[in-house]
Amino acid sequence: MLLDQNHEHADRALLQLGRRLSADGYRFTCVTPNTHAHVNGRATAREARDLRDVFGWSRPFPAALIGSDELAQLKAAGLVQEQDELLRSLVRWSSLDDLLVVHSAWPTDSRDAVFFGPDSYRFAQVIQGFLQHNPKPVEQAVDIGCGSGIGALLIARAAPHARVCAVDINPLALRFTAINAALAGVTNVSTALSDLLEGVCGSFDLIVANPPYMLDARQRAYRHGGGALGAQLSLRIVEQARERLAVGGTLLLYTGVAIVEGRDALLEAVRLRLAGPAFSWHYRELDPDVFGEQLPEPGYEQVERIAAVALNVTRNV
Repeated sequence: MLLDQNHEHADRALLQLGRRLSADGYRFTCVTPNTHAHVNGRATAREARDLRDVFGWSRPFPAALIGSDELAQLKAAGLVQEQDELLRSLVRWSSLDDLLVVHSAWPTDSRDAVFFGPDSYRFAQVIQGFLQHNPKPVEQAVDIGCGSGIGALLIARAAPHARVCAVDINPLALRFTAINAALAGVTNVSTALSDLLEGVCGSFDLIVANPPYMLDARQRAYRHGGGALGAQLSLRIVEQARERLAVGGTLLLYTGVAIVEGRDALLEAVRLRLAGPAFSWHYRELDPDVFGEQLPEPGYEQVERIAAVALNVTRNV
């Protein structure tokens, strides 16, 4: 995996910071934005006291709190901000098993923010469960809307001879994916700027996707799913995957769905799009109630809950 040549110096500094944190045994489990805000709102959380506070909780910190080389790497990457008389990292580092990934600092307000959080952990479980029980070798795979690249990394490590492509419309996501791949030591991941699958060619044995599924008034790429209730991107992925799966190939879609009066409109739409003998598929709820804090937002007046769901589609012919 090659780092972005236009940002090579900054990205190499960020990679070195990740290696230092990994060597120091740094670990952080990323939480929802709502939980993050609640924890950081405590009186004891106003200033960082350790590396987890700096690079996990995104708290302001005095320069002397972290090592001089760590601070130098953060500055070389252009990802440190002055805040009163303190500093603040503009990236977070989170862990999933033995992987360490860089993503955007909290709060993720910018339009090009790269998100990692509880959905990423559930997405990883879907992929890991499939790879553990799938007898068919994976030769060509793609992670749609890769974000931090966690889907691509899991596939690349499980299938080291596969060609794994990570695609996103956000250039910052591709940079972070390249850094995370280098940090993980995988060499079979490539990145491509693409709106879903429109910018890449060929067919795939495995397509994975964890698209945004919220309605976001600011239409931030990592959060806004489009359509009436955030399902537009998920449906576009199903439609494009139908045409790009190799025979025997599988789509793993992890997403969320707004439930209105007990009705799952995404499931109904998927059923129409996958009717007939060409595809076998399975759809299940993984969590019946996620991101309840979204319900007071405009557009959710009739929504009773938001469920996390997984769709597994295999092309038969």
